[in-house]
Amino acid sequence: MNSQLRSRSIIALKPPSRLPLSCWIEANIYLPSTASATPGKMRLWSYQRGICDAIDDPEIERVTVLKSARIGYTQLLSGVIASYCVNSPCTCTILAVQPTADDARDYSVDLEALFESSPALRGALSDDAAENDRSTMLSRKFPGGSLKFLAAKSPRNLRRHTAKVLLLDEIDGYEVGQEGDPIALAEMRTLTFRDRKIIAGSTPIFDFGPATRLFDKSDKRVFEVPCPSCDEQSEIRWADIKWDEGKPESAHWVCPKNGCVIPENHKAEMVEAGRWRATAPEVTGHAGFRINALVSPHFNARWGKLVGEFLEAKKSPETLQTFTNLVLGEPWKTETDDFDEHELFGRRGPFGLKAIPAEVMFLTVGVDCQDDRLEVVIMGHAKSDIYVLDHRVFYGPIDGESVWQDLDSLLRERWAHPGGGTIGIDAAAIDSGDGGHTDIVNSFTRARFGRRIVSIKGVAGFSRPFLKRSGAKGQLLWLVGVDAVKSQLFNRISRDQGAHFAETLEPVYFEQLTSERRVVRYARGVPLMRFERIKGKRAETLDASVYAYAARQLINQNLDARGDELKSAAAPEKPKTVIKSKWLSR
Repeated sequence: MNSQLRSRSIIALKPPSRLPLSCWIEANIYLPSTASATPGKMRLWSYQRGICDAIDDPEIERVTVLKSARIGYTQLLSGVIASYCVNSPCTCTILAVQPTADDARDYSVDLEALFESSPALRGALSDDAAENDRSTMLSRKFPGGSLKFLAAKSPRNLRRHTAKVLLLDEIDGYEVGQEGDPIALAEMRTLTFRDRKIIAGSTPIFDFGPATRLFDKSDKRVFEVPCPSCDEQSEIRWADIKWDEGKPESAHWVCPKNGCVIPENHKAEMVEAGRWRATAPEVTGHAGFRINALVSPHFNARWGKLVGEFLEAKKSPETLQTFTNLVLGEPWKTETDDFDEHELFGRRGPFGLKAIPAEVMFLTVGVDCQDDRLEVVIMGHAKSDIYVLDHRVFYGPIDGESVWQDLDSLLRERWAHPGGGTIGIDAAAIDSGDGGHTDIVNSFTRARFGRRIVSIKGVAGFSRPFLKRSGAKGQLLWLVGVDAVKSQLFNRISRDQGAHFAETLEPVYFEQLTSERRVVRYARGVPLMRFERIKGKRAETLDASVYAYAARQLINQNLDARGDELKSAAAPEKPKTVIKSKWLSR
């Protein structure tokens, strides 16, 4: 009797057998309705299981995932965090780093919803910590460990923590500041742990970005699927997706080994039978995974749908870059920007303000202010393309009246449109940030703010929005992300796609337009892209073109309504403002 009791007691006290990470996730993780169109028990796809196996392997210290969207990476990451919280709580400190504080808060909320939806996890992130060390939205406690959500944009926070498990998400969105590379700063927090785990994943942006560089240091695993016809293993790449002209729904895969034509309905079985293969097996301790949406079983990742997205995206370089990054999971290759001003001069087309192209729906103006003149560029905007229609210079002291009268007259002009109506300036951005011209510019724009004529200031940073209102109290100032706008403009020019120049433009316009080049420089050992001025060149028309490009963001008018307006015989008159006199009403 005693021996039976002892045996039962030992069995009861025996810890449960440890499941592989992928099996544990499928057995315990439930997706909430806020995170999935099909809430319920999480089911992993074959390529996700391979990533889990690498994370589970004690011999692998680093895991890097170079990925597209629509492959379930964020949900997988949440499952990994849950496993560490529940299965490895003893002295387990976890840092989850997102690009910004908003991203960190949003991810914290999403993860909490997943914990609440999963019975095995409910209550695991306790709020019942000591008063002097209580849990918060960005700092959660669990028995024997902690989970903290940090922003890479605030590197000082990284110095205050240590971590056994470091999760770096969307690392190509991290900005290198004065304190250095946030990835390196975060990795320094793991040095005291011999069994540390560093997991970094991101959709790549440019070919010199951190995600691409980390993957190049790994064993470079690619996901290969068997061809249903010849049984050869191959990675599904975009070059092997074919379709009939004008029929995206006919998209199919052509096996690169033997040319077998494989329709979409074989995709699910191919992916389920797929496997990871290391293309640099000599690298140990660092598993790298490259995955794209072409293998995603998601309904919205059907080959036919992706082909339709590509046909729309290829109309302009910036949308093609988004497709390359988010669908193909590939970095955008940066082009050399040593433009030939004479070659660009030769690209001029037979149009201008006196012959506006029919595709143009809006006109914007960008103004660069100098002490003795205003440099003005007028730009036309179609649904996707841009047309530089004119460049004018108004000479005179900037603190005088004549240049501003000339500019005001231009901003009130109207021109004949091929649609049958007329078109005028819809928005203008005037630089107020340099040369002590701020008050002068503001006095001009303040009274014309209702006509979308605004003061702007250029700010550096490739991840900044094209145009954003300043948060400064009481100021009608807008900030232009000049690096982001230049990058898009240069992409269009270098590919001779989506940017057109009027035949009336003089050589000086192109001389100044080509005054800067996009280069990659190393700062603290980290490659950074920036624009550099070519020695001896002026850049007024480049700056004014950037401002005119950004000013398009001020216009929110419906394109169909604008199309009808441009077809009318005369431009619609604005209702007159009537101010009633208090004296007359007595």
